[in-house]
Amino acid sequence: MSREEEIQKIEEELEKTKYNKHTQGHIGMLKAKLAKLRAEDAKGSGTSYGPGFNVKKSGDATVLLVGFPSVGKSTLLNRLTNADSKTGAYDFTTLDVIPGMMKYNGAQIQILDVPGLISGAAGGAGKGRQVLSVVRNADLVVFLVDDIDQLEPLRKELYNGGFRLDQKPPDVRIAKADTGGINVNVAVRKPILSKETVKKVLAEFKIHNADVLIRENVNEEKLIDSMMGNRVYVPSLVVLNKIDKITDFSRIRKDIVKISAANGENIEELKKAVWRKLGLIRIYMKKIGHEPDMKEPLIMKHGATVMDVAGKILRSHRKYFRYARIWGPSAKFPEQKVGGEHHLSDGDTVELHA
Repeated sequence: MSREEEIQKIEEELEKTKYNKHTQGHIGMLKAKLAKLRAEDAKGSGTSYGPGFNVKKSGDATVLLVGFPSVGKSTLLNRLTNADSKTGAYDFTTLDVIPGMMKYNGAQIQILDVPGLISGAAGGAGKGRQVLSVVRNADLVVFLVDDIDQLEPLRKELYNGGFRLDQKPPDVRIAKADTGGINVNVAVRKPILSKETVKKVLAEFKIHNADVLIRENVNEEKLIDSMMGNRVYVPSLVVLNKIDKITDFSRIRKDIVKISAANGENIEELKKAVWRKLGLIRIYMKKIGHEPDMKEPLIMKHGATVMDVAGKILRSHRKYFRYARIWGPSAKFPEQKVGGEHHLSDGDTVELHA
């Protein structure tokens, strides 16, 4: 039996098996086998994807445009960046990854237009694995759809490819041991998984001796995710294109950005949404005795500290750093003296002292 046939057989059995406390352990084992087979399938496909798929990350962040063929990704890329991506009203216009650079709030944000995903992409259909290999390097996935019903199939393909959108890694700690069996400690009330199910899932990964600490209420899939080591946790944004041709918006959620790439409608709103989802902030640097540089901010991630800024400018700054003076939203008062652990906000001005 081929690997593809094994995967199909397990998927069929999962569909037929009713979930309850008696079948939980069996379902957990099936899902563990399925996760391993999919990982082996992806690994066996190789890593040489041909021209256009080896795209080097560039700029302050990387955004990926993901969608079915002919939803307008190339047109949108040309709107957002200086790229020149061929466009056409037919499927598979984009055959390679097309990079472009969007300039916004002083940041250089790399936008990648990839070949349109089709059903079965995670299994290799339609250059699916090549596309998904690029997604792994993204800081944000932008789903571009022209019909809201396209969204769930796209999410499913990415999920099957190991992507966990808008999630954090499960709070599960597994410390392997040489002896002693499996010791499961669950620090939550009314856990979803029984300890027996945890042991059965671990056994599928050939883990027979370990201390397991579960600090959130995980299901069998999240438990499996904690052991796979190849899951990608990345935020996502949904964008509905071609709104100039849509008459009924009753099914469209408020958090979905609505645009028309063809005529440029709401493109600025999309740029703002991308900026927010990436969690970027602008830090303006000031040399001692000089006015701050308000033209070219340093782009950092939300939650960055003064020491992070010092390290990004010059590694030696971390070694010789003494303190900083700051102005702006995170300062209690202008020219506040702070240490390296101080968390900065968008629009802060920083003067480093070393």
